[in-house]
Amino acid sequence: MNADIIKTYYAGKKVLVTGDTGFKGSWLSLWLSYLGAHVYGIGLPPQSKDDNFVLCELESLISHKTLDICDHHALYDYVQDISPDIVFHLAAQPLVRLSYEIPRETMQTNVMGTVHILEAVRNTPSITTAIMVTSDKCYENKEWMHGYRECDEMGGYDPYSASKGAAEIVIRSYLHSYFNDSSSTRIASVRAGNVIGAGDQSMDRIIPDCIRSIRGGDPLIIRNPHALRPWQHVLEPLSGYLLLGALLGMNQSHAFSGAWNFGPRYESIVPVEQVVQRFFSIAGSGTYQCQSSSANLHEAVTLALDIAKAVLLLKWSPVLDIQETLKWTWDGYKVEKSGESIKSHRIQQIEEYMHRMDAISNHEPVQ
Repeated sequence: MNADIIKTYYAGKKVLVTGDTGFKGSWLSLWLSYLGAHVYGIGLPPQSKDDNFVLCELESLISHKTLDICDHHALYDYVQDISPDIVFHLAAQPLVRLSYEIPRETMQTNVMGTVHILEAVRNTPSITTAIMVTSDKCYENKEWMHGYRECDEMGGYDPYSASKGAAEIVIRSYLHSYFNDSSSTRIASVRAGNVIGAGDQSMDRIIPDCIRSIRGGDPLIIRNPHALRPWQHVLEPLSGYLLLGALLGMNQSHAFSGAWNFGPRYESIVPVEQVVQRFFSIAGSGTYQCQSSSANLHEAVTLALDIAKAVLLLKWSPVLDIQETLKWTWDGYKVEKSGESIKSHRIQQIEEYMHRMDAISNHEPVQ
């Protein structure tokens, strides 16, 4: 069963997580630590005491090193020094709107940072598996109503999307050039949807903006209320990354190498305004205003992922529907102000998620 594979495979493994101080990287580091892995994390310093890395007390659970993936020599030396078994590469400049302000830095981090990771991987014999995290925005967005498949064209209108499309091309080139025989490291790239969950403090992301609105009492301003996005809780794609990493490590071939989509169910692809309405309803407070403007920077209207490959070949599937996704997210933010242990609450959600994975694998009703 998928949950059993994840539960057993990572115990005792040395795992490097890049971007461990980020939103997804901190959740992944916590999950891996819970599974018994020896986690080595690298990333930039947390930006505030409210970052998920700090809230979950990860510095006491994992071996963290402050390191910029743009520093090729320092990165290379560190990877050689720790000699991990598995690499999860999540370090990135992750924001579309910020990429318009810092395009060079976005390209440097997302493209050349990926090259630096791949160079370290191919020169470190201990590494059996590397999962390279990109984005659903790597695709050439044609505003299709159907989901993009792993074989569809790479592209990118804005600097962020272009950097992720370019990173995918780089990963594919390395896969063909250096990781193409049975003795080489197994490499996969993974693309997720609009990932939400507690602990995200980023600017210009709709759920963190909702939280700031609720806590500050000011109306939320929505730029693109009708934009369709594939919403998923952070544990959904991370479960896919963990399952894929385990299957790559267990299978002594490249059967699972290449590109994979991990998106939500189609009913979770809903407009931004509807997500805000549902989230405020669950929270019991919050107001918003729609303020479209001709000065707004370009953002895609429609974006969805086709997850048939992961469903059919990995036996992976989403666990939470859109309402549960929003409820779990609100519960995680709410506990940050409750005085309860945030780390314990995050782990409880991980345990509940794996329980639901088991139930789905065994065709049992989810309680």
